[in-house]
Amino acid sequence: MQPAPTHRASFSIGSEIAAKRIVDVLTEVFFEDDAAVAAFEQPNGQWDVALHFAHAPDRAWLRELVATSAGNEIADTLAFDTVEARDWVKSSLEDLVPVPAGRFVVHGNHDRDRVAPNKLAIEIEAALAFGTGHHGTTRGCLLLLDHVLKRTRPGRVLDLGTGTGVLGIAAAKALHRAVLASDIDPASVKVAAENALLNEVGHHVRVIRATGFAAADFGRCGPFDLVLANILANPLRQLAGPMTRHLAPGGRVILSGLLTPQVPAVIAAYRARGLVPLKHLRIEGWSSVLLRKMG
Repeated sequence: MQPAPTHRASFSIGSEIAAKRIVDVLTEVFFEDDAAVAAFEQPNGQWDVALHFAHAPDRAWLRELVATSAGNEIADTLAFDTVEARDWVKSSLEDLVPVPAGRFVVHGNHDRDRVAPNKLAIEIEAALAFGTGHHGTTRGCLLLLDHVLKRTRPGRVLDLGTGTGVLGIAAAKALHRAVLASDIDPASVKVAAENALLNEVGHHVRVIRATGFAAADFGRCGPFDLVLANILANPLRQLAGPMTRHLAPGGRVILSGLLTPQVPAVIAAYRARGLVPLKHLRIEGWSSVLLRKMG
């Protein structure tokens, strides 16, 4: 039986920043198994935004959504078609170019040959888990990780809310030591473990399923010298207490998944527990923050 074609909606826009902000908005709207969203640059400098659906979308609703995020003029150019049956998540990610972030480069398997030999390559396959490196939050975390590693070599590292495992893999590749990674989503746990093996750090990265810090592994492996937490603002505020308890004196935490207006409230929650902000990166409307526990 011939597989059904997938459904695509696409439009073009002239600004890279605008294209990526629209992708962020659309990514927040759809569940990961409902649509794959990507933006990629054309040779003429225009940016194409494409959404791939397993089932035909509501065209009027989608056009209204694009109008809200990009304006009526762009929404009027929204085009719909079908494409041959294939892995539609992979189809969208194959259009993305390697993403540099300090010493790290995140790429797909089709771009292995485009990574400079002096960079730490992190290969992430198309998967239904968050974190390909193209989102501003993931890139911000990698840049702050590179910043930290220029100044210290943390011994105990945790990647909390690991998604595809990209941050834990980056830490393991740079440090050549054990990293604990966790996620609440069983699909992400599976994907992260597979990506760690793909990147030849499966012996360093151990991935567990856990909600917040509710697992004995955190106590056994901590206190941590570095925690990477690319989640969302509200969970990060709620985790300020347990996060602080699981940080070693002088330990650092990188928080991301924050819209820039959300940063002051999140920092306040950690300041109240003795952490001080050291660095704040803003990328495409998203923020990543580095803090240090006093002591």
